[in-house]
Amino acid sequence: MKQVLCIALLAVCALFASAQSNHKTVTPHAEFGIKGGLNIANLHVENSTNQDAKASFYLGGLAHIHVTKFFAVQPEIMYSGQGFNQTIDDTKYRARLSYINMPVLAQFMFGDGFRLESGPQLGVLAAARQKAGSSSTDVKDLYKPLDFSWVFGLGYVTPSGFGVDARYNLGINNINDVSANKVNNRVFAAGVFYQFGTK
Repeated sequence: MKQVLCIALLAVCALFASAQSNHKTVTPHAEFGIKGGLNIANLHVENSTNQDAKASFYLGGLAHIHVTKFFAVQPEIMYSGQGFNQTIDDTKYRARLSYINMPVLAQFMFGDGFRLESGPQLGVLAAARQKAGSSSTDVKDLYKPLDFSWVFGLGYVTPSGFGVDARYNLGINNINDVSANKVNNRVFAAGVFYQFGTK
């Protein structure tokens, strides 16, 4: 895990250094937008391999802070549906974890609209419910209230401000609040966004 974070940090630093060499080509400005899409989520549970991914959605807003021609910082705030599915002894368990996620991403722009992005994300657990068969239970007390992740992504935006992106959110901290087994969020997300006033 430490190696992954070191590589990610080095990549962000390299992107920032590259962007600084082109800082005279654009006036810094901010563009605001909305976004939404599909989550394919799961939990990585220590000593367990029989969970299935859960499909859900995310929805929120963004601020694209264009620093140079090739570099931007993009903070976001989003509702994100996460969790997992599991079948044990013919009983289907479906855990739905609802997070308010706040990533802050460094973006390197290239190729007339493409973006490579990476950065940290803080998630606040808003709700957690587990359904076993037809019975639903509040299980928020089983999970820690905060989730820390590192985001890796690729996006494309058109001159009109409409765009698409795909990301992988790698959970860093253990969110299990009741036992020693480590549990980490894992989320693949793909969706669309629109930036108002794209230049």
